[in-house]
Amino acid sequence: MRRLGMLMLSAALVGLASYWLITMPHGSSGEDLAGLSGDPVAGKTVFVAAGCASCHTAPGAGPADPPLLAGGQSFPSAFGTFLAPNISSDPDAGIGKWSLRDLANAVQHGISPKGAHYFPVLPYWSYQRMTPQDMADLYAYVMTLPADATPSQPHQVAFPFNIRRNLGGWKFLNMQPDFVVTDVATEAEIRGRYIAEALAHCGECHTPRDALGGLDVTRWLAGAPNPSGPGSVPNITPAKLTWSEDEIVEYLTSGFTPEYDSVGGHMAHVVENMSRLPEEDRRAIAAYLKKVPPVQ
Repeated sequence: MRRLGMLMLSAALVGLASYWLITMPHGSSGEDLAGLSGDPVAGKTVFVAAGCASCHTAPGAGPADPPLLAGGQSFPSAFGTFLAPNISSDPDAGIGKWSLRDLANAVQHGISPKGAHYFPVLPYWSYQRMTPQDMADLYAYVMTLPADATPSQPHQVAFPFNIRRNLGGWKFLNMQPDFVVTDVATEAEIRGRYIAEALAHCGECHTPRDALGGLDVTRWLAGAPNPSGPGSVPNITPAKLTWSEDEIVEYLTSGFTPEYDSVGGHMAHVVENMSRLPEEDRRAIAAYLKKVPPVQ
């Protein structure tokens, strides 16, 4: 019995040590950012493509230039309700004191400046593919935006999902820096993949998830339940999205489908952002969508 007790204790200690190592936050050392100078003009394009204002402006706030990133919008899910934080340049309520490395760790690795895990409602699963130069440009632009002293509100997440250390396990199971679609060749397809899979994080809504909220990349962009309520997010693989490239570009520009329906819901914010990008970027997205493997 004593030997059995020792074996059980040893197994428990090994399990605890494994859990501690697996769930440990791992951020960027900053080496890939060293020496980079950010361009706020280029950073505005990154900001728009990434949809930052769509989530981080106050509830009900209309389009504004420059945007006020006071936070407060709520995002219900099966794990609880998440509230977007203040990411304005305010030094206390926002991120005004953050370094470029701090922002890169948050956006691409889901790690706070204090070393805590962020919930993946911040789409760092997608943003991890952003280039260091785009991160530097985004930082330069965000720091030019107006400050706001509105405090961030806490997420409404119950036990056990509120234990942030466990998010290290989620990252261990799900984070992968590689692009999903590999069959791209032209410059337009490569640019479109970068916008869709990294900046615009299309897969976060259009791809189904497993029981723990990880993206099922085997059904990439095949549609998913609407996390905010009834209905579903559509399948935008070629199996269902049969629009021509010109029709996709028109939709991302005006919000009108070939059947003259108009965009609605959260997608209206996406179209608003896409319409502000150069036309060649919208055409690049259309070219990429034609290369996505079809999923019924």
